[in-house]
Amino acid sequence: MPALAIAEAIRERYPDWDVVLAGARRGIEARLLPNRPFRFHLLAAEPLYRRQWWRNLRWPFLAIRLIRETGRLLDLERPAAVLGTGGYASGPVAWLAARRGVPTAIFEPDARPGLTSRLLARRVDEVYLGVPEAERLLGREGRKGREGRDGAVTRKPRFFLTGPPIVPPDPSAAARGREVFGVDGTRPVVLITGGSQGALALNETVASWIRSGRAERIQVIWATGAGTYDRFRDFHHPPSVHVAAFLDPIAEAYAVADLAVTRAGMMTIAELCAWGLASILVPLPTAAQDHQTENARVMAAAGAAVQVPQAELTVERLSEEVGSLTVNSARRSGLAAQARKRGRPEARAEILSHLERLIGPG
Repeated sequence: MPALAIAEAIRERYPDWDVVLAGARRGIEARLLPNRPFRFHLLAAEPLYRRQWWRNLRWPFLAIRLIRETGRLLDLERPAAVLGTGGYASGPVAWLAARRGVPTAIFEPDARPGLTSRLLARRVDEVYLGVPEAERLLGREGRKGREGRDGAVTRKPRFFLTGPPIVPPDPSAAARGREVFGVDGTRPVVLITGGSQGALALNETVASWIRSGRAERIQVIWATGAGTYDRFRDFHHPPSVHVAAFLDPIAEAYAVADLAVTRAGMMTIAELCAWGLASILVPLPTAAQDHQTENARVMAAAGAAVQVPQAELTVERLSEEVGSLTVNSARRSGLAAQARKRGRPEARAEILSHLERLIGPG
C-alpha cells in the first residue's frame, strides 16, 4: 500500500515519469496490481518462515531463481532510481539495485525495523522513516559503512523523517460522513477497524460488547474486514451500529469519529495522527518481530494513544477504555493533540521531493 500511494502521487506530480512496481507472485500485490494503472512485475519471492522453519530449506533454490529474475527486471527497466517499501520482493530488488550503483532508497514505516530494512540500511543512499524512533536502530546499521563480503561497498545513508505516505485529510469529508453514517451529534462516535482483512479477536470482543448493551450510548462505525464480514453483518443497525466489510474511502469515518479502536499497523497510525484522532491500539500479537506492539508502545509513550494488548482485550476492558475516553473529553482531546503533533499528512509530497533529488537532473 505505501508503494501504491507513492506511485499515485508520482503520477499526479510527474506524469512523464514511468512508474514500475515489483511484487511477489504469492503476495497481496498479485491481486491488487492488475487493477491499478501501473506496469508491474511479479517475482518468485517468499517470506522467511519463523514458525514453519522447515519451509525455509528450499530458500537456497528460490534465492537463485529470485536473483536471476531480479537481474532480468533491472536489465529490462534500467531504472533511474529504486524505492523499496517492504514486502517479499522489496529487499532483493533494492539490494541488487544498490549493488549495481542505481540510486536506491527504502521506506521503513515501523518503530521496530524489520530484518530487511536493517540489512539494506548499510547499502542504500536514503532511508525514509515513518516514525523517528526507528532511526536509532537503522542509523546504527547505516553507520557501519564497511565493504561487504560480496565486494560491494556499503553506504552511509541519509535519513529523513517523512511519515508514511497516506492520503492527506479531506476537510470536506465531515459533511459527507454525517450524511453517510447518520451522525447527529448527540452521541460520541467510535470507529472500529482491524484492517482490510479484519481482526477476528477484535471483532469477537466488539460483538460481545455490543450484544451486552454497553455500547447503547455510543454510535459505532465498525469495519469488520472482508474475511469476517459475514459473521458480524447482522449487527448492522444504523445509525447506532454501522457495519461494513471495509471503508473505502475511510476519510468520512475518520472525519466524524471521536475515537478509534484499531490495530497498530503504522499506515493506520499515520492516518489517525494526520486526522488528530484519539485511539485505542490493539496490536496484532503475531505480526513479524512483534512490530505492532512497538508501534503501539511508542504512541502510548508519547501520550498519543492507549495501548491494550490483545490478551487483555475483554468486553470489560474495552467497555472501560471506550467509556472513559468518550466521557472524559479532556483526556480524549489530550490524546488527539499528541497524535496530531506526530502527524505528517504531506508525507507523499516529501518523499517525492527526496526522490526527485535522488534521481538528479535529467
